Amino acid sequence: MRLTDTRVRNAKPQAKAYKLSDGGGMYLLVTPDGGRYWRLDYRFAGKRRTLALGVYPIITLSAARTDRDEARRLLTQDIDPNAAKKARKRATKIASENTFEAIAREWIANQRHRLAARYCALLLARLEADVFPYIGSRPIAEVDAPELLDVLRRVEKRGVIETARRLRQICGQVFRYAIASSRAKHDPSADLRGALKSPGRARGHKAMPLDEVPTFLKALGAYDGDQRTRLALRLMVLTFARTTELRAARWSEFANLEGNEPLWRIPAERMKMKREHIAACTAGGCRAARIVRIARLGRQSVLVSLAVARRVHEQQHHALCLVSHRLSWSRDSSRLQVNGFHRAQ
Repeated sequence: MRLTDTRVRNAKPQAKAYKLSDGGGMYLLVTPDGGRYWRLDYRFAGKRRTLALGVYPIITLSAARTDRDEARRLLTQDIDPNAAKKARKRATKIASENTFEAIAREWIANQRHRLAARYCALLLARLEADVFPYIGSRPIAEVDAPELLDVLRRVEKRGVIETARRLRQICGQVFRYAIASSRAKHDPSADLRGALKSPGRARGHKAMPLDEVPTFLKALGAYDGDQRTRLALRLMVLTFARTTELRAARWSEFANLEGNEPLWRIPAERMKMKREHIAACTAGGCRAARIVRIARLGRQSVLVSLAVARRVHEQQHHALCLVSHRLSWSRDSSRLQVNGFHRAQ
């Protein structure tokens, strides 16, 4: 006889455990301590087995019957219901461990050998601020394109269009890492290509036209301002260096200034691409460097003493920019940025 809700609810414990059958191999097991457990007996591969369907009243009679029917369906496909249940538990456990945040932190940790620590910290800070609060706890394999787009739209609404675009790229790298490590099957960020607002074309530092370099150098030679600024600009034009590379230069990086093959070796840690750069010094560059060395009275830094490096480096950058605009560039102040010298090569 099939069970009813009333009979199940009124089942009382006895001295020994007993069963109340519902048919199809399912029954309610009532234990002496008052526990009531749904069980399903079945045969698989010639052996009798039992599947636990849950505890009453958490699992109701109707829910237990649904689980029984699903188990019977699996048996018709030669699938052991117990094995299927263990597989579901294992998948749930893996999903709970492989959240977007966990995978993202693992990916960043694996990038530390090739990316600067400061950049890795920036990546993590962006994710912590704008992504983790919304999808960080989600299994990475379950995050879809609309869900990711909703996260990025929040960033767009703040007006930081470029940040939203970069976050999509970062998330894409995290998803691709998860795919490579068999913890996701799809990168939803790829589906968002063209879905975000365009930040517009980035404006880089403009290069100085080669035919205007002589005019600039002539004006620079007549500049009567700070000698270090004038010589620094001359060195930048002759070596195609960036302001950061020149302002942090050390005399130990220069070799053979008095010889036939003078060189300036900029170490990798100070280069934008993290590769050592060797710049050949022209005769004019050597003269400028020698004058600066005499003026610096043997100090290690080319342009500034280490004690005031941070403050003076910032001042020097502004000075270089201002002077480069003043010297025959006043007609179009947007025409050249001081970092654009190296683009002329």
